[in-house]
Amino acid sequence: MPMTSPEASVSASTNVSPPANEAPPLRSIHTDNFPAILQELDASLLVTTYQAGKLVMLRPHGGQLNTHFRSFSKPMGLAAEGDRLAIGTSVEIWEYHNAPAVARQLEPTETHDACFLPRSSVCTGDIQIHEMAWGHARDGELGTGTERDPELWFVNTRFSCLCTRSRDHSFVPRWKPPFISALAPEDRCHLNGLCVAEGRPTFVTALGATDTPAGWRVDKKSGGVVLEVSSGETIASGLSMPHSPRWYDGRLWVLESGRGSIGWIDPATGQYEPLAELPGFTRGLDFCGPLAFIGLSQVRESAVFSGIPIAERPLEERCCGVWVVNIHTGQTIARVKFEDAVQEIFAVSVLPGVRRPDVINDEPSLIADSFVVPDEALDQVPGPLRHAARQN
Repeated sequence: MPMTSPEASVSASTNVSPPANEAPPLRSIHTDNFPAILQELDASLLVTTYQAGKLVMLRPHGGQLNTHFRSFSKPMGLAAEGDRLAIGTSVEIWEYHNAPAVARQLEPTETHDACFLPRSSVCTGDIQIHEMAWGHARDGELGTGTERDPELWFVNTRFSCLCTRSRDHSFVPRWKPPFISALAPEDRCHLNGLCVAEGRPTFVTALGATDTPAGWRVDKKSGGVVLEVSSGETIASGLSMPHSPRWYDGRLWVLESGRGSIGWIDPATGQYEPLAELPGFTRGLDFCGPLAFIGLSQVRESAVFSGIPIAERPLEERCCGVWVVNIHTGQTIARVKFEDAVQEIFAVSVLPGVRRPDVINDEPSLIADSFVVPDEALDQVPGPLRHAARQN
């Protein structure tokens, strides 16, 4: 249970335009119904942009959309489950836990319903962490977690494998595609997406079934694959830079990023069935009810993105933001569009039951004076502080 100092507070300033000699402002525009949708769903969104170095919180507030930014070093993968949040950055993985009693003291008081405080970090080195998810060991494999406490799995793109964390090592390799012959920091297939289904790592996406350094670049336009983790089999191929596999509503959903689309894999044929085409490089996906929340990146011309269909559209027709699509009709019903500083999105994660979260990573005084102790230790805590903690 958390205990907090009466003096604890946090700055809630967002979207402040810097002086002309600093970075471009963090601005966004949105459809009028975007905050209403989050309000109705009783949810908020977390979004990472490694290009801008920000974790973005999209929060409904008084009929408006509050867009709150926190700075991280190249944030990419997100894994949110209950009161735990993991963020993969340039050389480490941060784990945060929600402290509701601290949330109540954030300014303005009694408006926040979640406050994620740092609990641990693991230095992985520059392994190009992509998607992450909480899950258990696969059948027949001895895991380090328990059924009650799942492990954090993450895509190690540089070494072309799935990994878990370690206190003693940079990472623990747990699985690699059958066509990858060695554990080498060569980004051989650009493994990127991870789907956990029924609590276990089940599907992954890669930009090519290749086994040479950066070999996926040769046929990035149509060399993408979806693999089943348990068997190692390729269940779909011929995709244009696929990302973000998800099992939802009885279907395996995938973003065909190179074409700017969302769709699913037909289990009978292995074919990709597009649902909707959107005005950007689709990457980052989560669901809530009948709605898909999809990250879009503008993608400017570069060696990585050249030659794919979405990059052939005029730059002014490519957008960066989060689009909301009805998964039954394929219709876009709402969107938030980032401008200026934010041009690429990586992860999108819905926080159900949380409307106004904050993630505290750069408030030393608040972190210094916020404490979380086991329930059995509360009997030793003086009355006023114990009462505040038990309001959790």
